[in-house]
Formats: sequence, structure tokens, C-alpha cells
Amino acid sequence: MKVVLLADVKGHGKKGELCNVSDGYARNFLFPKKLAVEADNAALNELKNREEAAAHHKKEEINAAKATAEKLEGKSVKIIAKAGSNGRLFGSVTSKEIAAEIKKSLGIEIDRKKMTVADIKNFGEYTAEIKLYQGITAKITVVVTE
Repeated sequence: MKVVLLADVKGHGKKGELCNVSDGYARNFLFPKKLAVEADNAALNELKNREEAAAHHKKEEINAAKATAEKLEGKSVKIIAKAGSNGRLFGSVTSKEIAAEIKKSLGIEIDRKKMTVADIKNFGEYTAEIKLYQGITAKITVVVTE
């Protein structure tokens, strides 16, 4: 019997998959526990619509990430920090500070955990890489001044 799984079932598949199980297993275990429904036209149509919606959302996320990458690519962010007499900063410039400055100056909110930047402990220019989506990255320049 073909069924559409409503939850992950060990040994048979994940939620939303169409799988073939024995009639007794479906009637005595899957249906009473509401783990699956019979794969009739309505269930198959709903499964197809759900897959199309997921694909559409993924495409929208990719387009949004590409647009954000185009806005960020090549931009520079200026961060003002205090330093001692030898030119070394008190502490270091973190990805949290860079993300806050990007939001303030460019108006784009970035998750600091998706930013890769070397330790910034001196004045100068540094490159930060921001991962916006799988395979989509943007590089910005971070200028640290006094």
C-alpha cells in the first residue's frame, strides 16, 4: 500500500515522503498513530503542492541572498577604535561590531556568525567574507581607524 508519511518513520522514510508499506503495517500501526495517510489523489496533490512551495521558497531565498551579495560586494565599512601609543588596539574588532556597523551604515542586517574575518588587533584594512547562502558569499573591506 502506498502511503504519505506525516512524520519520520524509522526504516521507511522522512516526513512528506511517499513510500510503499504492507497493508497490515499501514492499517495497524501507521494510520492509528497518525504517522501516515493513504496515498489517494488528495494526499498526492497536497504532497506535490508542498514540494512546489518549498522549491519556490528556496528560489526566493537564493534570489534575496544574491541581491544582498550585490549590495555588499566591494563596499567598505569604517570602524573607529581606540589604541595605545604603539598602535595596537585595546582589545580587538569583532564580527559583532562589524555586523552592527554594516547595519548602521548600509542598512543591511547580517548574522555575525556567518562572517569570517581575521583577528583585527591593529589599524588598517582587512577583508571580511560573509556567507549569505550555500555558495553565495560577499567580501567587504573593513577599515579600522582611530
